[in-house]
Order: sequence, then structure tokens, then C-alpha cells
Amino acid sequence: MSKIYYLKTCDTCRRILKELQPDANTALREIGSLPISPEEVDELCQRSGSYESLINKRSKLYTAKNLKLQSLSEADYRGLLLEHYTFLKRPVVVTDTEIFIGNATKTVALAKKALHP
Repeated sequence: MSKIYYLKTCDTCRRILKELQPDANTALREIGSLPISPEEVDELCQRSGSYESLINKRSKLYTAKNLKLQSLSEADYRGLLLEHYTFLKRPVVVTDTEIFIGNATKTVALAKKALHP
């Protein structure tokens, strides 16, 4: 079963969800109302290869904390992901074999192809 992590208040996420046209076999996970669990963060890290790859470095909170000026470890990135949903780069599309992170046009196109082979 596929899963999409998204934020319902994010216009970009809503636009991408319309484009992806997820079917009934795709679980939608709204991270604003139900925070991502430590187990989910660890699973996403395992699939993506690092916690850093899941971080939204353009978020207002990331900028406000001046995190770009700090040298962060993987443990730091994990902590940020668990601290607040805004740190997760969105959307995250997980299929049985692949993970697609973020809203880049190429990433969304590949995710759509994976969801609808």
C-alpha cells in the first residue's frame, strides 16, 4: 500500500494531490493534525537514506532558528522532524519500493508514474 504525507493547509500539497490522483489503495496522512511518529520518521529515513533528505530547509522555522548556519547531525535532523511538522519536506510519497520527497516537478512526475504504473 502506498502512503502520502502532506499538509492540508499547504496549497502546493493540495495541488500535487490533485495531480497525483491517489486511488483507494493510497493512504493519505495529514501531518498537521496527526504528528509524524518516531517510527514513521525512522522508516522514512531508512527508505530515503538520511534524515537530512527529509528536511525542508526552506521552512520559515528552519530559517528563524538560523539552522543553515549550524552543523547538524543526523540525530539533530531526526529531532527536528519530530519537533514540528513544518520541518518535513512535503509531500512525501511512499510506495512499496520507492520514496519521493518534495515538490520538484520531476519528483512529482516520478511519483505519479509510480502510483499509476
